[in-house]
Amino acid sequence: MNKGQRVSSPEATVSKRSTTGETSRTSEALAVLNGLAASRIAIEGVSIEIDGGRFPAKAVAGRPMVIEADIFSDGHDGIDAAIRVRRADGGPVSEAPLTRLVNDRWTGTVTLPENAFYEITIVAWRDLFGTWQHDVGKKHGAGQDISLELIEARHLIEAAVAPEHDAAPEDKAVLAALLRQDEAGHGIGERLAAFTSKAIAATMKRAAPRTNLTEYKPLMVFADREAAAFSAWYELFPRSQSGDTRRHGTFDDVIEKLPYIRDLGFDVLYFPPIHPIGKTNRKGRNNTLTPGPDDPGSPYAIGGPEGGHDAIHPELGDFDSFKRLVDTARDFGLEIALDFAIQCSPDHPWIKEHPEWFDWRPDGTIKFAENPPKKYEDIVNVHFYRGALPSLWYALRDIVLFWIDQGVKIFRVDNPHTKPFPFWEWMIGEVRARHPDAIFLAEAFTRPKVMKRLAKVGFSQSYSYFTWRNGREELEEYLTELTQEECREYMRPNFFVNTPDINPVPLQTSGRPGFRSRLVLAASLGGNYGLYNGFEICDGTPVPGKEEYLNSEKYEIRAWDMNRPGHIKDDIRLMNHLRQHHPGMRDFLNLAFYRTTSDKVLSYGKFTPDRSDFLLFHVNLDPQETQFFEFDVPLWEFGLPDDASIEVRDAVHGNSFTWHGKLQLLELEPHSRPYTIWQLYAPGSRQE
Repeated sequence: MNKGQRVSSPEATVSKRSTTGETSRTSEALAVLNGLAASRIAIEGVSIEIDGGRFPAKAVAGRPMVIEADIFSDGHDGIDAAIRVRRADGGPVSEAPLTRLVNDRWTGTVTLPENAFYEITIVAWRDLFGTWQHDVGKKHGAGQDISLELIEARHLIEAAVAPEHDAAPEDKAVLAALLRQDEAGHGIGERLAAFTSKAIAATMKRAAPRTNLTEYKPLMVFADREAAAFSAWYELFPRSQSGDTRRHGTFDDVIEKLPYIRDLGFDVLYFPPIHPIGKTNRKGRNNTLTPGPDDPGSPYAIGGPEGGHDAIHPELGDFDSFKRLVDTARDFGLEIALDFAIQCSPDHPWIKEHPEWFDWRPDGTIKFAENPPKKYEDIVNVHFYRGALPSLWYALRDIVLFWIDQGVKIFRVDNPHTKPFPFWEWMIGEVRARHPDAIFLAEAFTRPKVMKRLAKVGFSQSYSYFTWRNGREELEEYLTELTQEECREYMRPNFFVNTPDINPVPLQTSGRPGFRSRLVLAASLGGNYGLYNGFEICDGTPVPGKEEYLNSEKYEIRAWDMNRPGHIKDDIRLMNHLRQHHPGMRDFLNLAFYRTTSDKVLSYGKFTPDRSDFLLFHVNLDPQETQFFEFDVPLWEFGLPDDASIEVRDAVHGNSFTWHGKLQLLELEPHSRPYTIWQLYAPGSRQE
């Protein structure tokens, strides 16, 4: 042992280890304390936060997205805030300013440029220089000595130009010049004027250190392409396009119809399933269980000897003719949408190849689809767990990818609420990772929370309750929910006026006026809307007592005369023209309802945020009675008083005039025209 070397006792060693551990714990606790203390700003109620960040909000690539949050701090110091954005797969961070709205609510706008996932967060900080400018002005105005305050300002500016601080060189140069000027010995008034100029305020807003910088957790936003939020759908059965009920239609017959569909102004052409149809338990006309030898069956009974979900019904054509249809439709400005129906006829190849994907009864027979008292003997459902996981999940994903390879990027999904939410979240995510421009429409007329969950897990569009909202009060209440509550951040409704499955009761008795009113409501209230062919000729003959079409096209081939008297094709062209040429029509969320003295008239506006494009609608909801009523001209939307005048153009007939004052009178006779559409012009904005 070396002389002077100390020998530690076991007790000393334990004490030393204990002290080391305690020091480590103290350091960790101090780090936590310092981190908490630094995050001094409260950020709450972020509008794009869905279920605590569990699901992404939705935006549209290239279109401004408004984000709001509650932001506040202790004391009276000023604060500032911004939105930070970066692509989820990497890239630079950009910022957009937030401004105060009301009651500690802040708002800002970002535009996500590409069809991709983005990571967005909110940052806020104490604005020491802004606070100084505010306070020093009050002190100087009260005659107080502000010599020390000017020194404080120098210290804040010196921190902004410090070498270790990361600010733009041009901003540092401006601030350094100000400091040199201040050293020249000017009077207090001149110094104060220099420090409080608007130019210096703007420079310090960009360049000053962000004291107590607080960052909210990252939130995901998916920016869809515009067709996910703004589209007009036309639905038809390809097999009914020959013009002859004795001949099965083909894809080439559909090609002949494309000019007609485009002339009406639609941009999405949607088909029910185009796959082989099973023969076992095939349905006959009007859903009977006794089909004739020539009955085509329901296209939802998918699968036969010719193949399943990745095959084409032979009488429609082959893949070459389908490609020809897709390409020609694209030339006309139309996208093809296909039905993705996860169900099989008893003849589907999967039943023999993958019996583990289906449910079997105790006697060994397969279990048919049921919705008591209804039974669908021509359909069997898959199940998604037990032996079907993961092989069925992969197979269904690959079906979607297969049709994308054929040129289809839009899918209407049949009854998604009867399939597991985890499957949709996984499958849509898998497809979107490869094809972010894929669009999925959820056909789920079900409970509100279920519909909203489907939107959260990834569906781009959602069927809605619009079909059953016909009165003024219920329309206003439902549209207010969709456009102003949290669901506005993730659920995009598609307002179908009718479908092959739903012949709405009001249309069964309303005649032509009802069809016209419902068209205008769907096309103007909805960013996405659609109709099933026959609507344009006011076809609505029901199965007595049911919301079903008599002689439904789901069970037989039809031949349509779209020129028969009483059609409303001109109304359809008008609405689709307005949708395409008025920016205010492209945003579903820009909607406001206005007062009328008739509870049978819906009055509302669609507009751009700056009101440079503004359409005012009046729709008679009563297909039988004329409405004579007083209505409010929304002068306040343009910052005008109640006695002001405003220029108006009749968007239906094209004539122009001036309204004087807030209150006006109008008559809507349902059989002549049950709606009016007015374009209002902000003062000085009218260009001839």
